Amino acid sequence: MSVSTHQPAARHAVPGAPCWVSLLARDLSAAQEFYGAVLGWSFRSADLGSEFTVAHLDGQPVAGLGALASTLHVSVAWTPYFAVASADETTARIRERGATVAVGPLRLGHGRAALAADLDGATFGLWEGTVLPWSVGRGRAPAWLELRTRDAFAAAIFYGEVLRWAIPGEAGCDVDYAQGQVLLKDGGHAVAGLRGGAVEAAPDPSIRPRWHVYFPCPDVDRAVRVAVDAGGSAVALPTVSPHGYEATLRDPDGGLFTVVAADGQAA
Repeated sequence: MSVSTHQPAARHAVPGAPCWVSLLARDLSAAQEFYGAVLGWSFRSADLGSEFTVAHLDGQPVAGLGALASTLHVSVAWTPYFAVASADETTARIRERGATVAVGPLRLGHGRAALAADLDGATFGLWEGTVLPWSVGRGRAPAWLELRTRDAFAAAIFYGEVLRWAIPGEAGCDVDYAQGQVLLKDGGHAVAGLRGGAVEAAPDPSIRPRWHVYFPCPDVDRAVRVAVDAGGSAVALPTVSPHGYEATLRDPDGGLFTVVAADGQAA
């Protein structure tokens, strides 16, 4: 998403690709303190208003934080935003398929944004406009995005139709199936997975659908200790997974996220 003039040059993202992640917090200062301690982020103001800030690590933009959870009456959660050519057309496709547009489209800074929920209730955002030089799995951006849903195949159809994934003749994202999940690829680079039970098994009724964000972290064990000391909690203790050495944490307001060391080893 486009932010202040202190940021690197903006660009246009591939349509349908993840272009940002943002946390809708209740208390912006408290959220900054928590994530600054756990992940070493520093924060700069954005041109979206006083209720928004951009997290940086080593001078690179990582994510956005906004003090809007109470204003918009939504839960505190990390939310991915997808680049679209037209927020109006995309929200119309969402509504046509029986899903929900909760907020917008509304103008923010130099672009337009909307917040929506898919057919199973997983929340995601849309962004029409220029974006930062940011891509999942590269630099200090999130290491991975994952939709945890009941029916991955049905979800892929919904998002594919809404965000124009894998449309012949269009310069958008590609979709593949590997490692037990549907993979979203931006220029051949996997940026997100859709994981559920419907590709090779029945849908899992126990899953509460949501998008989940993985942040790179050089010292996962330390991040867990600091998060607990700062009022958060460890939902899943450190373990080795296909993504690396990881742990899932909950911030003091309930926002879930995973920290992962990509080398697969404890730091």
